[in-house]
Amino acid sequence: MATQTQSVQFAGGNLGGQRHICAFFNSTDEEHRVLGSFIKDGFARGDKAFHLVNPELREEHLKRLADAGINVQEAMGTGQLEVRPWQDGPLHGGRFDQDTWLLSFEQVLQSGPAAGYAQTRFLGHMEWALVDLPGVEDLIEFETRVNYVVPKYDDTVICAYDLSKFGASVVMDALRTHPVVIVGGLLQENPFFVPPEQFLHEIREQRLARKSAA
Repeated sequence: MATQTQSVQFAGGNLGGQRHICAFFNSTDEEHRVLGSFIKDGFARGDKAFHLVNPELREEHLKRLADAGINVQEAMGTGQLEVRPWQDGPLHGGRFDQDTWLLSFEQVLQSGPAAGYAQTRFLGHMEWALVDLPGVEDLIEFETRVNYVVPKYDDTVICAYDLSKFGASVVMDALRTHPVVIVGGLLQENPFFVPPEQFLHEIREQRLARKSAA
């Protein structure tokens, strides 16, 4: 079990023991404005940064980090910063296999301490779930299962959702799978969070209902 000894403050709040965060933004500009201090503070403290991004926007993401005062080339050279495309993560192999990515995701968190970093600050852009590939419909089940992984580590995991691209039903389900939320630029405990055991039960019941109706 993680000890959560390091305080993390950003987005107008103080992050406690729960560190699986759903962050809703209306634009890339808003995302970087709200998360800027979180990202920069991580480098200042010597934490590892792992960013999962749209491959078409990877260079833009790196430029925004550089514009924020981060020495991107140096950080990438030392391994402190990894900016990976979706194909190196959830969409590896041209599909989304939640079991495979859950295992790989945990390996990312484990790799930080193995390389000498006290914490990993994980930022994932979740629009990979909108790509037309097999398995992406399991996004919410995966997000629920992440709640079994994150508490085992001292790491902070932010799942960033662009509100202009996701439908309301996905947004509401994503909200229910994260104990902490950033909305309106503010970090806060999420009153809509549903424990993973309960949410996975709901998912199973919904599947059974759909099979019965077919």
